[in-house]
Amino acid sequence: MPRRKAADRTGPVKTRSRDGCKECRASRVRCDTKKPLCTRCQEKGFPCTKNLVLKWESEFISRGVAFGRAGVWNKTGANQPTYGSLSETHEWCPVPTISPWGFINSGVSTFAHPDEVNVDFDEWNALISVTQCSNSPSSRNHQIWSWLQNFSHLSGVSMNFNTSLPPSLALFPELSKSGHGELFDYYLQQVCPRTTASSTLSSPFVSVILPLCLSASPTLFKAIQALGACHWSRLNPSYSAIGLRYKSETLRDLRQRLSSEGSLTCSMDPEVLVIMIMLCLYEIVDKCDQQWIIHLKGANDLIQLRRKQQMTLLQSTAPSDPVTSFAEQFFAFQDVMGRTACAKEVLFGTDYWKPDEHNIDLWMGCSPELVSILAKITDMSRTRRQHTSDADKASFSLRAASLERQLENLVQEMGKADEILGLVADAKRLAAMLYLHCSLYGAGPATPLVKTYVRQILRLISDLLGRKSLVNVTWPVFVAAVELDPSDDELFPESEMESKSGRAIVLRSLATMADSTISNIARTRAVITKLWQTRDSDLIKGSVLQNQCNDWEWHVVPISNAMSLA
Repeated sequence: MPRRKAADRTGPVKTRSRDGCKECRASRVRCDTKKPLCTRCQEKGFPCTKNLVLKWESEFISRGVAFGRAGVWNKTGANQPTYGSLSETHEWCPVPTISPWGFINSGVSTFAHPDEVNVDFDEWNALISVTQCSNSPSSRNHQIWSWLQNFSHLSGVSMNFNTSLPPSLALFPELSKSGHGELFDYYLQQVCPRTTASSTLSSPFVSVILPLCLSASPTLFKAIQALGACHWSRLNPSYSAIGLRYKSETLRDLRQRLSSEGSLTCSMDPEVLVIMIMLCLYEIVDKCDQQWIIHLKGANDLIQLRRKQQMTLLQSTAPSDPVTSFAEQFFAFQDVMGRTACAKEVLFGTDYWKPDEHNIDLWMGCSPELVSILAKITDMSRTRRQHTSDADKASFSLRAASLERQLENLVQEMGKADEILGLVADAKRLAAMLYLHCSLYGAGPATPLVKTYVRQILRLISDLLGRKSLVNVTWPVFVAAVELDPSDDELFPESEMESKSGRAIVLRSLATMADSTISNIARTRAVITKLWQTRDSDLIKGSVLQNQCNDWEWHVVPISNAMSLA
């Protein structure tokens, strides 16, 4: 049937609606554009959505196609303009040069609050996505363990989790009362190995704490289970609520004990410090915010109270038992390493470290002598700008040079040969040299000596990454990453290494460390990427340091509060 002419038609001319929904346009049906659902989508149960398509007139003109409703014919017969190819290219806006060092992963919040770091805790999913594969053995075992929790009569069944998880130890009857004995097994077999770089020596979280559990109260078991559940919840979110419940019960029991027995009596019991270690680690693994600092300060108060009591009784202030010794070392090490970033006053002074102790500690991954030097560097960096007279500046320079010589001549010994532990200790010594030059001498990423140290540290990290052993290296990775030159990111140009980019090595290391350590890598990664964004922005704008701040004080300190780098 021939199409009727426009003059022969009766009634209004039906036209296509500009605001038609996506479903009606796909079916070539006229949409009545009702909100929130058009009539057709409401009747047929379709999702009524609109597709926003951006069209550029220059692109249509260059192809000789009419743009929008400007066609080549109309009902009135008037001539329409015809389009041909453009003879010249129009530049509507200048295109910026994209440099290889540009760190473009930023948003409005980056510029709205430049002094704040917002950690997206879903970042764990991106960091450890490899281990979350639903077809992996570990994922299947998580589902099996969740199923076993609902059947108390199957508590004797042993399932595998990477390495086999045996049933709850019969030596600890308190575990059978809790109903989650697998959390204690997880602590022993999954948390403890992630606390030391050595694959041959037992972690002190086993060798020191496990014997204490033979005579421990139920509160300690709750604290250990809380830590195990919190760490396990990164892979199995169902354990998050369990860990929170155990933490709440532990805090309740600890408060009752402190109020009933008194702080002085509790300060003499090493079990109280171990409970606070577990709570501190829980907060570090969970969010790594100010909460773990509260436990750190509380432990410091108890330790100082015990030492004052010993001095009153004319006793030695040195801890007599291995549990108290390890607990004091744990909190002191956490304090020193974390405050290197934020430059706050160290709570646990140098009296907790023997300056002549050269043996590498299994948990710290370095010698106590190195930690003692780091504590002194942090104290000096806090008072650097207070020295205004020439005499004070000369004295400061002499002390800084003395610490530098100590680091250069530092020898870290191992009681038993362990190559990986030696590499970790060497990486921390190099990071200490880098930290000294940046915090005391005012060196920055562009300083040739800083570039040398960064390359040496990342070369060691790459070696450890190839060995798939990245435990106890959070601090060296952090120090090298924050002092990485954004305009000279290519490392190892003479080698055939797979990753020559410094930032690529750092990000690969962080992704591996997220599953091989109990540190909060999401928090560390957020601070590093925030600082990279700031450096890239300063490089473009040409910003300079102000108020006599050095590079470490200007870029690292403002965004590194409450970090755990131990």
